[in-house]
Amino acid sequence: MTDIKDNSGQYLISTVSKRSGVKTELVRAWERRYQAVVPTRTAGGHRVYTDQDIARLTLLNQATRYGHSISRIARYSLDELRKLLQGEKAAAPAKPLQPLNGNGSKSLAEAYIHKCYAEVTAFDARTLESLFENAIVELGIQNFIEDLLDPLLTLIGERWKTGELRPVHEHMASSIIRSLTYILRNNSPCSPAAPRMVVTTPLGQLHELGALLAAIIAELKGWQVTYLGANLPAEEIAAAVKFTDAAAVTISISFSSDDHVVQKELRRLRKLLGYEVALIVGGRAASYYETVLNEVGVVKIENLAHFRRYLDDLANQKDKIPTQETTL
Repeated sequence: MTDIKDNSGQYLISTVSKRSGVKTELVRAWERRYQAVVPTRTAGGHRVYTDQDIARLTLLNQATRYGHSISRIARYSLDELRKLLQGEKAAAPAKPLQPLNGNGSKSLAEAYIHKCYAEVTAFDARTLESLFENAIVELGIQNFIEDLLDPLLTLIGERWKTGELRPVHEHMASSIIRSLTYILRNNSPCSPAAPRMVVTTPLGQLHELGALLAAIIAELKGWQVTYLGANLPAEEIAAAVKFTDAAAVTISISFSSDDHVVQKELRRLRKLLGYEVALIVGGRAASYYETVLNEVGVVKIENLAHFRRYLDDLANQKDKIPTQETTL
C-alpha cells in the first residue's frame, strides 16, 4: 500500500461504516488483521479515519463482493484497487453489484455452502477462511450465520457420521469459525435495560460452536449475553444465572450418548432454576433427548432462525416467561 496519507476529514468509525458500506465490526477486523487502514486516535483514544480511508474501504468492499480475498488485496493501493475493479466490471458489465436480500441472499448462501464444503473436503483452511470473510461482507452477519454456517455445519456433521469426512475436517472448519468470532459478535454497547441470557453447553458436551452461534444471534437481537463456553455442570450454570440475574438460559446439545449425563443435568438444572427462568435447548442432537426435554419443560429450538423469532417473542413478553415448549 503506497498511498500518501490524506488528512482531510476526521471521521469516527460509525460515519466510516455508513459511507463505505463496511460494517463497523469488519472495519475493525480488516484494520487489526490486515492493516487495510491505519487510523489515528484522538486525545480521548477514539479512532478517527480520513477521506482516503473511506475510499479504500469502499473499494475493498466492492472487490470482496467480486470474490477477491481481503487477505490478498488489503494492502493494495487505491490505484491498484481501481484497476482491479475496472477489470472486473469490464469482464462482466451486465452484472452490477446489487444489494442482496430475500431469495437473492438465500441463493448466494447456497452457492457459498457448496464452495465452502468443497474447501472443507480439500482441507484448504486458507481458502475456506477467505470464503467466510467474503460471505460476511455479502450476506451480512445474521444471514451468514443462519443461511450459510448453520446448514454448512449440519452438512459437515452428517458427512462425518457417514465417514465421508474425518473428525479433523470438522475441527478445522470450527477453528476458523472461532477465529472470526470477533467480527461476528456485537461490539456495540448493550442497553442496561436489555434482557440477560446465559449461553453454554451442559456437562459432557464438549462441542461449543452451536452455543457460540446462538450467543451471537442473541446479541444481535439486543440481549446482554454471558457466554460461558462448553461442558458446565448444572450448578455452575445456575450460579451464573444468579450472578447475572438472567431471564433465560440457552444450552446447545451437539452429540448424543447413552450415559444419561445430559438427562440428569437437564433435570438438575431445571430444579435449580425453577420455572421463572426460560430454559432454551437446541443443537443437532437435541431431538435425541425429546423425552427429558418435554419432562422438564424447555423451549425446543429447531434452528437459529427459530431461535431468533423466539427471542423476539420472549423480549416482548418479559413479564411472562414461558415454562413449556413453544411452537412458533
